[in-house]
Amino acid sequence: NFDQLIDRTQSSSEKWQKYAGTDVLPMWVADTDFQSPPAVIEALTQRIEHGIFGYTETPDSLNAVFIERMQRMYSWSLATEQLIWLPGLVCGLNLAVRSTCSETGSAATATPIYPPFMSAPQLSQRGLVKVPMMRHGSHQIIDFDALQKNLTPETELLLFCNPHNPGGAVYRQAELERLAQIVIENNLVICSDEIHCDLILEPELKHIPVASLGPEIAARTITLMAPSKTWNIAGLGCSVAIIENPTLRAKFARVRKGLVPSVNLLGFTAAEAAYRDGDEWNRQQLTYLRANRDYLLREINALPGLKMDANEATYLAWIDASALGKESPQKFFEQAGVGLSDGKDFGDPQFVRLNFGCPRSRLEEAIRRMRAALC
Repeated sequence: NFDQLIDRTQSSSEKWQKYAGTDVLPMWVADTDFQSPPAVIEALTQRIEHGIFGYTETPDSLNAVFIERMQRMYSWSLATEQLIWLPGLVCGLNLAVRSTCSETGSAATATPIYPPFMSAPQLSQRGLVKVPMMRHGSHQIIDFDALQKNLTPETELLLFCNPHNPGGAVYRQAELERLAQIVIENNLVICSDEIHCDLILEPELKHIPVASLGPEIAARTITLMAPSKTWNIAGLGCSVAIIENPTLRAKFARVRKGLVPSVNLLGFTAAEAAYRDGDEWNRQQLTYLRANRDYLLREINALPGLKMDANEATYLAWIDASALGKESPQKFFEQAGVGLSDGKDFGDPQFVRLNFGCPRSRLEEAIRRMRAALC
C-alpha cells in the first residue's frame, strides 16, 4: 500500500531527523517512505529468529541470484570472482578513485552530479575535471565533445552515473557506445554508478550496463550496483562492485583491505530477498512512482518560476528554480515548509532536488506549500 503514511520520526531516520521538531516535510535524501517488500521483511525476520549474528561470508545463494539476474535482464555473463560486495556504494566510488588514479592523476565527471562524485577525488587528493551536461533529445546527458576537449594526460578515470542522478536520464545504447569509444581511445577506466537501474519509469526504455557493451569496455569498467534505492533498504548497507578485469579487480581489492569492512549479514539477507523475490513489488512501485512523477511534472511546471523535465528514471526530480531570482531556492522552500536537496551540492545552486518516493498525499501537501510560497 504505497498510499500508507508510516511514521518514521521515532526510527532515527536521517531523512526525518533533519527536520525533527519542525513543520518541514523532508523531501530530500534518496530513500523512499514506502515499507520494504514483504519478501524482504520475511527474510529478515527468519534470519533474526536464528539468533546468532556472527561474522558472515557472502552467501553463495546471493551470488547465484545476482549472476542469474544480470544474465536474464542484460544478457551479461558474470562469474562469482568478478563480484566484490561492499557496505555501500559511496565507498565504491572512493575505492575506484584510489585504485585507478595515480597520486598526480585526476578523475572526470559530468555535472550536476551526486555530490560524492566530486568529493571522492578531493578526499584522495586527486584532481577533478568537471564536464557539463547537454540536452540530447528529451534528456540531459554528458557533453561528449566537452568531455573529449577537457581530458588531459593526467585524467585516468571517468566517474559516470546511469541512470543519472540528478535528473533521471537513461542513456541509450548509441550514447553509451560513443562514451565507451572515448574511454577506450583515451585509455581511461570508467566507474559506472548504476544504482538506479531498477527504477526506470518509462516502459519503453531499458537499462544497459556499460560493461555489457563488449569485452574491450568491460576490461576498463568498474560497475557499482545496489538494491538499496529500489527496495528501500539503504540502512542495511549492501552494494556490489562488478570488475571483470582481474588486474583492475586486484587493485580495487588491495585498496579496500583494512579500510572498508564486509557487508553485515542482514544486508546480505535483504539483498538476496530483494533480487530474488522483489520484482513484482517493484513493478507496482514503478506504477505508483510514474503517477507521482506525472502529477509532479504538471504541478511544478504550472508554478511561476519553476520548471522540470520528466524523469526517465529515479524518484528524484531535478527542478530549475533560476527564474525565481532567489540566492538559495533550497532555503526559500525550506522556510515554506518543504525540505529539498540543495542544487549547490550537485553543482548548480539554482536547482533543487525533490524526492517524490512518498505517498501521494504527502507529495500533494508539498506542492500546496510550494504554491502558497510562490502565488
